[in-house]
Amino acid sequence: MTRATGIGGLFFRSGDPRALSDWYHRHLGIDMSQGVWTQDAGPTVFAPFARDTDYFPADRQWMVNLRVDDLPALITALTAAGIAVETRADWDGDGSYGHFARLHDPEGNPVELWQPPAAPAAP
Repeated sequence: MTRATGIGGLFFRSGDPRALSDWYHRHLGIDMSQGVWTQDAGPTVFAPFARDTDYFPADRQWMVNLRVDDLPALITALTAAGIAVETRADWDGDGSYGHFARLHDPEGNPVELWQPPAAPAAP
């Protein structure tokens, strides 16, 4: 069977696309200056949620989850820039899925940050 092999893009509406793109570049390092964001390889969760989920705000149809390499440092930088970042112990659980934090971009779109668990050291 033929199948999808990954997410090719995430498209959403914006009141000021250029300013929002600049915000994502400045605060999260997503550089779209060449029209494409080249990413490191890794897993992507593709998960529809029930309409009544409380996992993200009810007035939003989507939430992007961004894989990050140093969540504590990024939280420090975002907080220093005046961006509210939320963490909860129940999001991390026992840490087997990694660590999570959430924020909202300037237009109120929810953004989840995810630092996957460290890979086991090679023998």
